[in-house]
Amino acid sequence: MSPVDRVEPLLKQALAPVDPPEDLSTRVMHKLQSISDSAAEELEGWELAAMRNPRNWARPAAALVGGTAAGAGLVLLRMHQRHRRRPAAHDD
Repeated sequence: MSPVDRVEPLLKQALAPVDPPEDLSTRVMHKLQSISDSAAEELEGWELAAMRNPRNWARPAAALVGGTAAGAGLVLLRMHQRHRRRPAAHDD
């Protein structure tokens, strides 16, 4: 068997599809929810008087960005899950 003949089976083995763990979606949703909750707690702790100084804006800004990104991720995951659960509509 020549080296060229051995390449195709190796490529098929290396590029075989891999299914993600079944609980991956749940773990990601829990992590995103945790990030979103932490961001909300961080923002709740800040007082408006402290916001007058621009040097104090970094942590609330990071919490706002992180919370927004996590919330958007949660929305997208939930929409994807609903779409997968819904039976496919057939156009006749």
